[in-house]
This record gives sequence, structure tokens and C-alpha cells, in this order.
Amino acid sequence: MNAFYLEVAERANHLCEYCHAPELASNFTFEVEHIIPISLGGETILENLALACRACNIFKSNHLVGIDDYGKEIERLFNPRQDVWNEHFSVDLGTLEFIGLSKIGQGTNNRLRLNSEMQLSARQQWNRLELFP
Repeated sequence: MNAFYLEVAERANHLCEYCHAPELASNFTFEVEHIIPISLGGETILENLALACRACNIFKSNHLVGIDDYGKEIERLFNPRQDVWNEHFSVDLGTLEFIGLSKIGQGTNNRLRLNSEMQLSARQQWNRLELFP
């Protein structure tokens, strides 16, 4: 387990800091990820660490920018240490899809595939269990 896991997980209330997946609904502890990847000069310090579910961490990978609906790179990705989630995303309570309210939100939505079929199915389950939103 990552040495920073407990502090990062508690700070995030055991929710993925990107898609708000509840860690409680997973059979694995979530991952401590580097917001700015080490490969791009990021440091292993609390200010550069976020709690991420496996799906968000895989799709974020070492990217710093999101992609638009046409596959072109645009704004930087959502940064949980400097951005407020509700300023960049909202949730359609009917479909449970994430809506990007800003270019950062839209680019993060696409890069992390936050509205993939699997993500939406998982959100529906979490919603039924009253773990989401």
C-alpha cells in the first residue's frame, strides 16, 4: 500500500477525486495517483497526490491535458488540489452522466471516459445503493 494512502483517502472521503466513485463499492483500495506524473516532473508530495479509482487512473495515465469531442487536445485536466469539482462538472440526475461545465471539465470527461457504458452502469449501481451522487 502507498505510504500516503491513508492521508490521501481520508482527505478525499474515500471517493475517487475525478469521478466520485465510492471506494466502499470497490473490491480494491483506490490508488494514490500523481496529478502531475513523476515522468513529467511531478513530485511525491501530498499537494500532488489524489485518490483515484482504477478506471480514472488508467485513462489519466501520464496526461496533463484533456481532449475535446473531436480528439484534439485542449485545456489541462481537472486538478483536485486546485479546482472545485462542482465548477467543472455536474451530474444529470436522470442519466447519471457527467456534464463538463468548462473546457477543463469537458476535456477531463473525455480523457478519463467518465461517461463510458461501464462507468454509467457502475453509477447506476452506486445510486441504487445510495452511495452516489
